[in-house]
Amino acid sequence: MDLALLRTFVTVHRAGSFTRAAALLGLSQPAVTSQIRTLERQLGRPLFLRQARGVTPTTIGDELAHKAAPHLDALVEIAETGLDDESSLRSLHLAGPPEFTAERALPALTELTGEYGQGFALRASFGNAEETLEGLAAGHHDLAISTARPRGALLTATALCDEEHVLVASPRWVDRIGAGQLHHKGAHALEDVPVVEVHESLPFVSRYWASVYDSRPAAPGTVIVPDLRAVLACAVAGAGLAVLPRYLCGDALAGGEVVALHDPPVPPLRTYFLVVRTGTLAMPHIARAHEWLQRAATDWG
Repeated sequence: MDLALLRTFVTVHRAGSFTRAAALLGLSQPAVTSQIRTLERQLGRPLFLRQARGVTPTTIGDELAHKAAPHLDALVEIAETGLDDESSLRSLHLAGPPEFTAERALPALTELTGEYGQGFALRASFGNAEETLEGLAAGHHDLAISTARPRGALLTATALCDEEHVLVASPRWVDRIGAGQLHHKGAHALEDVPVVEVHESLPFVSRYWASVYDSRPAAPGTVIVPDLRAVLACAVAGAGLAVLPRYLCGDALAGGEVVALHDPPVPPLRTYFLVVRTGTLAMPHIARAHEWLQRAATDWG
């Protein structure tokens, strides 16, 4: 069986469409279609069902992908690193949300690099859950950190850790509202406090309000900035309230730069997943990084 045909097949399987696979492979769509038809003729079975938007693998297509993809990934790894392990570093391509990846994952994985490491070279990229999982499925990344658990058998997810969310603001807002008002009125005391968020839809604040107050936030977003570290900086400066992961605002809380506006008995949590393409944990460098992050997560609290 022609390896070039298998490579095209696996790319289509991961991309979910001939058009996207063609772009990833640098081929024309007719060329990709022709290669898939050739492989289907050789096997005597259809590998994909053509849909209005993209393609869906048949049972045979899924089975072939799960058998072939790990071996093709291993061949790509050999091509990238060479055969001389003494002179080559294995590159681990990691993707995830910018704040968590920068503050948690990368510091943990850098122990696998450098003079006393395991011969790793790290390559990181940032994105939201959808972008990260699509890139992983398409073969751009080896390992992804996501707040969404992927569906289907192509990707395998392992729960990594839970992230506690804290409602915070600068001390001046507590002075303005009054600690007693916060205690007795709850969410109603915060109706006139500006909101600092990462998106116009107020994902963090809305999730917190729904979980803790069983309502929706009344105030619109005053400052919208797509990075939680910038949200924290704005909250410290007094721009308004924000909902932040405890790991990110812990030092600011301890230093009195921000204060927690509420201490619910059950704080809202968000789960992070460690995701790989199914079968790729057979590759030692991916398995090592996967294990290392799981071990590090036990100390993240």
